Amino acid sequence: MTDTVTDRFLRYVVIDTQSDPVSSTQPSTMKQKDLGRLLVEELLAIGLPDAHLDDHGYVYATIPSNVDKAVPVICFCSHMDTAPDFTGTGVRPQIVANYRGGDIQLTGDPKQIIRVSENPALKDQIGNDIITTDGTTLLGADDKAGIAEIMTAAQILVDNPGIRHGTIKLLFTPDEEIGRGVDKVDLAKLGARFAYTMDGATAGHIEDETFSADGVEITVEGVAIHPGFAKGKMENAIKIAGAIIDRLPKDATPETTAGREGFIHPTGVTGSMEKAAISLIVRDFEEAGLVAKEVLLETLVKEVMAGFPGSSHTFEVKQQYRNMKTVLDLHPEIVENAIEAVRRAGMVPVSGSIRGGTDGSRLSFMGLPCPNIFAGGHAFHSPREWVSSQDMEKAARTIVELAKVWEERA
Repeated sequence: MTDTVTDRFLRYVVIDTQSDPVSSTQPSTMKQKDLGRLLVEELLAIGLPDAHLDDHGYVYATIPSNVDKAVPVICFCSHMDTAPDFTGTGVRPQIVANYRGGDIQLTGDPKQIIRVSENPALKDQIGNDIITTDGTTLLGADDKAGIAEIMTAAQILVDNPGIRHGTIKLLFTPDEEIGRGVDKVDLAKLGARFAYTMDGATAGHIEDETFSADGVEITVEGVAIHPGFAKGKMENAIKIAGAIIDRLPKDATPETTAGREGFIHPTGVTGSMEKAAISLIVRDFEEAGLVAKEVLLETLVKEVMAGFPGSSHTFEVKQQYRNMKTVLDLHPEIVENAIEAVRRAGMVPVSGSIRGGTDGSRLSFMGLPCPNIFAGGHAFHSPREWVSSQDMEKAARTIVELAKVWEERA
């Protein structure tokens, strides 16, 4: 097999793996296993005989150590699903070869333009090969770029026994985009001590801090009655839900925050005159900030409900993940080794925070410390998503160098 990272990526993105937050199954969509089965076939062909797909949709594989000394077992992880935010069916990747600068008009929808003003990272891509969608679907670089990079690095390590490394585990997960990416992972079977998700954006970046995250579900029971006889009696649950949403703080939304600022974000509304439900996510880098936002949210809900004495509501907070930095600070060598690997792969390493979360957030608190390394994609969850072939190649090199660094420093 002589596939480049781009060959692999183009093969993977056309497989529809969108996850479904409404589904109660694991994985949430069986089509994610279509990619899982292909990855197992390719891992077996590379020469990893333990590669397999389990019932829950996880792919496991091992690259055996080729040295005699004890080296900590590390794992590289990426997720197979794409986000429910925009359709991932019928992906038609396009390649802008030798990008010369300027905005990129997508061929399938004239309204979809990747603008340099909105994607300043394009300025660093002159001469590179940019992969986009046709504008009618998302691309799936989040996180099939990471998968392609891990698969490419695995083949490099297997084909070049002169590259010294310890035991390396590979893990591909379902349902990361809906917060269930590690619900059923078997860490005992995985057998890794430390891990890295390949799920970041800009080349050279390493993230050891994420949001802390909760979900909030609000249900409203209104008073339904025939509209012809409703005066003084009806309390429309849809209007109550709208009033709650209208009261959300305008300065704490994804649209108005950046850096280390958190937010409250409604993600779904359903309802009828009698009953309505609002789904929200709450994000903050500090747990105290997370709690403060939830207190504020519950307070404004109660204030709105006070104007509808015949109605009732429920307010439920569900923990999603926590800031991985709490765990990673106890193991500084994990990030230090990644910084060295990025440097050896020819980039200036940049450490920072991610305004989101990865499987690594939860894995860290499950006993597998796991920072996030760039995968090269940009404009995730949208039809204007893009990635460059050269950045994916840099990520694959980073994985190989990281395996070498762990062996050298063991």
